[in-house]
Amino acid sequence: MSKFKEQRVGVLVDVSNLYHSARAIYGRKVNFQNVLIDAVAGRKLVRAIAYAIKTTEGLEEKFFDALEKSGYDLKTKDLQVFAGGQKKGDWDVGITVDAIKMSKSLDVIVLVSGDGDYVPLVEYLQATTGCRVEVMAFQESTSSKLIEQADDYTNLSSSKKKFLI
Repeated sequence: MSKFKEQRVGVLVDVSNLYHSARAIYGRKVNFQNVLIDAVAGRKLVRAIAYAIKTTEGLEEKFFDALEKSGYDLKTKDLQVFAGGQKKGDWDVGITVDAIKMSKSLDVIVLVSGDGDYVPLVEYLQATTGCRVEVMAFQESTSSKLIEQADDYTNLSSSKKKFLI
């Protein structure tokens, strides 16, 4: 493992994807601090970004503070509410753009999401940047194509004591 210690790592966390997966599958919360520790795995952390959605009620401030205290830079955007009452809030494009921009100064990008929409991003990074792309997510809510495409996959469900609160 010593040759890997020199790898420069960026960790990009799709907070909504992980939060809702843990809630739906286990009725529990994610231990984002342990996710970060495992993602870095003793290598050189260049940057960890947590991408989150703010609700109109603003009840997530303590949660956002905890993410920042755990070592994440936090990027937030407001939940969009449409005329028909439909709500939407995702960071797919923002995460993709940041991953491409950061890939120039990284050896490894750890994508913490099970969303299959990221498969083209993973393919692009692997083909054009030489970056390893590792994925971490709960297997029950992870696209099989994403698992297949990733250079490495960590199933958070296999260590529930570590990754769930």
